[in-house]
Amino acid sequence: MDAIFNKLRNLDAYPKINEDFYRRTFSGGLITLASSFFMLFLFFSELRMYLHAKTETQLVVDTSRGGELHINFDLSFPAIPCSILSLDAIDISGEQHLDIRHNIIKKRIDHLGTVIEARPDGIGAPKIEKPLQKHGGRLEHNETYCGSCFGAEASDDDCCNSCEEVREAYRKKGWAITNQDLIDQCQREDFIQKVKDEEGEGCNIEGSLEVNKVAGSFHFVPGKSFYQSSFNFLGLLALQTSDYNVSHRINRLAFGNHYDGLVNPLDGVHWEYNEQNVMHQYFVKVVPTIYKNIRGRTVHSNQYSVTEHFKSVEFGSSQSIPGVFFYYDLSPVKVTYTEEHVPFLHFMTHICAIIGGVFSVAGIIDAFIYHGQRKMKKKVEIGKFG
Repeated sequence: MDAIFNKLRNLDAYPKINEDFYRRTFSGGLITLASSFFMLFLFFSELRMYLHAKTETQLVVDTSRGGELHINFDLSFPAIPCSILSLDAIDISGEQHLDIRHNIIKKRIDHLGTVIEARPDGIGAPKIEKPLQKHGGRLEHNETYCGSCFGAEASDDDCCNSCEEVREAYRKKGWAITNQDLIDQCQREDFIQKVKDEEGEGCNIEGSLEVNKVAGSFHFVPGKSFYQSSFNFLGLLALQTSDYNVSHRINRLAFGNHYDGLVNPLDGVHWEYNEQNVMHQYFVKVVPTIYKNIRGRTVHSNQYSVTEHFKSVEFGSSQSIPGVFFYYDLSPVKVTYTEEHVPFLHFMTHICAIIGGVFSVAGIIDAFIYHGQRKMKKKVEIGKFG
């Protein structure tokens, strides 16, 4: 056993020096103190990096097909009343959504942005009391009401029971309503009076859209629009006869759900115009994004970049109209962000490297200073220094 112990003793890479041979120096104490503080600094830096997750970024080709794109928006128009502000959406496949009203909240605001009234979009019709029928007569007894579309019926069986249905029928025909005072449904709903009551007001419109995951556009315009083919905008129905100021503020515009670190470049953008009838266009490149946090939660969202352009238009033009237009396109590249911790073994490896590395470097510096001082002292003693 003694022979085995002796062999193991000879393998000792850390031979011990008798304490009688130790010599402590002032410079060594300073180096030890400085290296200790440096090791503590590096240790806490490494600990902070270990406790906080790091984010790995990966770019891949987006091979997903189909699906929907969720758009959240909140815009304020200080010079356009809510009664005439409409939202339309159309995509490259030809799917159209004109005068969107579902999932939309409009708030009447004054010139200072103070909310006057908030309501879901849409104008409800009051109780029908002897309105005009399609044949021109009045509703009697238990007769079912079927209002006239005033020449815009697609078939003899079509009925327009509200002002909005008449306007929709005219929009489908591509006609303009020149005088809504002559339309019985609009008189009954006091639509014209509502428009007049909101003169001088602005509108805040917020809500969400569910659109096909293809290139498309949506826009906010003063009036009601109609189309004949994909991306071929023809004009506004003649709801108003004056010019409009499309000054606006984008409080929020997001394509998808929020995740930590997401920045929407249009949030807070404000444009104020001194001129009337401006067409402001935003061209948005949407980048599909997947975010996986450290807890395993996955968020499917989108980032986007944007360029913009605006120009003055002549009121009544059939090709360019005042309003705020957003044209979006999908990037073929998908970004994946993954949060992850540094492995514990890597952390321990780094700690050992810090302690060993600082200790070794400090020893080299101490030895250099110690032996340098001794040589200088000897030269001084023999009178060779200087």
